[in-house]
Amino acid sequence: MNDTLAIEVKGLSKSYGNVQALDKVTFDVHRGEIFGYIGPDGAGKTTLFKILVTLLNADEGSASVDGLDVAKDYRAIRSRVGYMPGKFSLYPDLTIEENMDFFATLFGVNVEQNYDLVAPIYKQIEPFKKRRAGRLSGGMKQKLALSCALIHKPSVLFLDEPTTGVDAVSRSEFWDMLFNLREQGLSILVSTPYMDEASRCDRIALVNNGRVLDIDTPQGMVDKYDKHLYGIKAGDMYELLKTLREESSIASCYTAGEYHHAVAGNGFDAAALKQRLITAGFCNVDIKQLAPDIEDVFIHLLSNEQ
Repeated sequence: MNDTLAIEVKGLSKSYGNVQALDKVTFDVHRGEIFGYIGPDGAGKTTLFKILVTLLNADEGSASVDGLDVAKDYRAIRSRVGYMPGKFSLYPDLTIEENMDFFATLFGVNVEQNYDLVAPIYKQIEPFKKRRAGRLSGGMKQKLALSCALIHKPSVLFLDEPTTGVDAVSRSEFWDMLFNLREQGLSILVSTPYMDEASRCDRIALVNNGRVLDIDTPQGMVDKYDKHLYGIKAGDMYELLKTLREESSIASCYTAGEYHHAVAGNGFDAAALKQRLITAGFCNVDIKQLAPDIEDVFIHLLSNEQ
């Protein structure tokens, strides 16, 4: 057993019929770390989380949480982890207060015992404690679910797409809460389809179709990107995309907000390309070199998989 690891996953595989949800997944999470499991829908994030919180058995491989085997020590693990599933799973007909009391009772504690851990989060919704959970906004549901997942003082916290469906302000507030929890010694595994949230994690795994593509710090991921990336825009972005994808000096091109992102290939010359686009009838052409972000890294890794 490695005492420095909160989670250890080795060669984990799981399939549903012909669908391979997890394909020999291997990674670890250090104690006191926020580790991001980053990938699109269908990447196997929820399947992985269900295995690690002992709700599902893997077909192959092994995993441990807090030094305990997920298959052999499932009862002990359940008392040590907090789990916030992607879908709001609290009782909508119970009030905020009643949900908190119920989940505390499940773990043989009461809210007062562990209030210090949840207080920074729970105080934000406590004025509405008599309101039924089903009538809460997305951000308030998120805070209630996190409070319920923490009420028994877990050592490892699993958050499966916790910010999906909430507004940008609530997303930012939620990450501030996670930073505070990490400072209190919690180890956190969080999954998300949002690439912009990857930079908030200490380390990340980029995943797709049940496979881990790479593991590193967010900055380490970006530093390994060895291509020249350009942002290109013009008056007609749809026609521009089609034209750029036919350009022999561009290795790949994809839409990314205000600009199309183009990976330079052999013979790429920004000035010459701009002139060709103007000659072809495009107006307001702008080409600039870009620093890659995690989404660019992810798309690059996907292209290597194909």
